[in-house]
Amino acid sequence: MSAISESTRLTRDRPTWLIYLILGTFATFIYGLSAALPLLRLQQRTSGTVAGLHGTAMAVGTILAGLSLPLLTRRYGRRTTTWIGLAGMNAGVLLIVLFSALPLTLLGYGVAGGFGSIALYSAMAALSEHHGPAGPAALSEANAVGVVAGVAATFLLSAVAQTALGWRAALLLTPALTALLVVTMARVWTPATTSATLLVGERPTPPGWRFFVAGGVLCCCVALEFSFNLWAAELFAARTGLSAAAAATGLTAFLAGLAAGRFAGAYLALRLPPARLFLGALAVTAVGWLLFWLSTWPVLSYAGLALSGLGASLHFPLALAALITHAGDRPDRAGAAAPIWAGSAMALGPLALGALADGFGTWNAFLLVPVLIGLAAGGVLIARPRA
Repeated sequence: MSAISESTRLTRDRPTWLIYLILGTFATFIYGLSAALPLLRLQQRTSGTVAGLHGTAMAVGTILAGLSLPLLTRRYGRRTTTWIGLAGMNAGVLLIVLFSALPLTLLGYGVAGGFGSIALYSAMAALSEHHGPAGPAALSEANAVGVVAGVAATFLLSAVAQTALGWRAALLLTPALTALLVVTMARVWTPATTSATLLVGERPTPPGWRFFVAGGVLCCCVALEFSFNLWAAELFAARTGLSAAAAATGLTAFLAGLAAGRFAGAYLALRLPPARLFLGALAVTAVGWLLFWLSTWPVLSYAGLALSGLGASLHFPLALAALITHAGDRPDRAGAAAPIWAGSAMALGPLALGALADGFGTWNAFLLVPVLIGLAAGGVLIARPRA
């Protein structure tokens, strides 16, 4: 994590493109279901708290994915595990497409979230190992593809929701893309490696303390991103006086920064030490947050959200890369631990910010964001390998 070789390059071969497309398919599910939640709430006529249980179901599914991933990987290998995850993810999506009853939609969100996380983290671990020193760049670019696909999915859902087909038809994009991947690239995968396989009777080396610090950093970064996704629009409306519908476009500015930053991050990760790049990204997010938090003008608020997204774009790929780096002789332990840290952040981060907003107002509650940035920066500093 301390240096980047000038000869390090990112080669986009067929296995790389397969995993990029897998992440894009995953993103159509995660962004699609997020955009569908307000529509589902109206259809079910539930309170905001009850509708929020769908997010809790996804978080629980993500944590369960982390607990089951080592067993699945040991038994079936990463390739089969990834396809199992995609199959289960689509089963969850189809539950939501076919049924409207609250227990079944909660089950659908949980199943899709859990199996989707299995596919996501198994595929990203394979991608990182496949590219070695260029792993952080590949992870950043893969997540950029995911953001672009996810934003496209939200626009598709919005458009289809206004037709006779209804918003549920738009969710069929995820199984359609999965079927296309099966038909065109089912035989493609990264070359077999031995680094994730132990000999019979061999005991893995336990992870050092840096592994757990890297997990905490990942948790902070996921909580930070979800806090922006779920609460930035409300603060935007409160500070600028825009309607809730108009302020929701602020999230588009955040996502635009997220996509641009992840594409640029693939270039920067090949040229800068990951720790230095990570700290720089956290600093950019802090500046963007401050501009957004202080602003009462829509133009400056949009700029602050775009800048925040630009910095946040690199948090998850670099945090995951650090977790893989500190996993020792078992890279798969990072793939197993990451969903647990991320699922905990998905469940606790927005919940904590919501509780603070109820007690002190959304503007004061958003001070949680610089706290998370500070904790993540401290973790990066103390966990980076010494030269």
